[in-house]
Amino acid sequence: MFKKTLLIALTALVLTSCWKNKSPEDLIRLKDKFKSQVSTFESKKETANKNVNKGLESLSALKAALEDTKNEDKEFAKVYGDWEKVDRRVNNLNKEYEDLKEKAANLFTAMEKQTNSLSDETSKKTLLSAIQKARTKYNGTLTNTSKAIDKLRLLHGDAVEVVKALEVAAALNSFDNINDQMKSIEGRVEGIMQELNVAVVESKKLYEQKITELGE
Repeated sequence: MFKKTLLIALTALVLTSCWKNKSPEDLIRLKDKFKSQVSTFESKKETANKNVNKGLESLSALKAALEDTKNEDKEFAKVYGDWEKVDRRVNNLNKEYEDLKEKAANLFTAMEKQTNSLSDETSKKTLLSAIQKARTKYNGTLTNTSKAIDKLRLLHGDAVEVVKALEVAAALNSFDNINDQMKSIEGRVEGIMQELNVAVVESKKLYEQKITELGE
């Protein structure tokens, strides 16, 4: 019965738009923009992930080089450079996140506006309720995404602290206390990336699934 009501509601939405000379072009355009932004965000996420892993590799190489007292200056320069790249990638990712959040808000607003143009109150109520549930759920995903990006910033800061600690350790020729810090950093990367992957998955659902499925 609910599916039948939804079908009637969606049909009414299209017919009402045509009857009132209100084309759904704006909604389609916003949906395409959002879809494109999801793709961009996913690409930036992958780039950040690659740079973080590269930074971790150079950090390990630096520690090994220091322990062997080989190429210290060269390794320090490389590891600082790699983690500067991480910082830039995280900032780029955050910018794409802000754009993603804005385009999602525009898309939901357009859906609500289109729905509010319906004359059938039952259809209007059904769709608005579904849109609100989907919006609430997606906003939760956005909040978690922001937290994950903040964790990446913290990871970057901790990695730079390890490099500084290695400079001191090299002078003292004592590296035992650095191992736990490095393991902590390495162990956090996968979890953060999984949280960012959720953002991509939930974002894709906005243009791949029916609106009533999004709040489930």
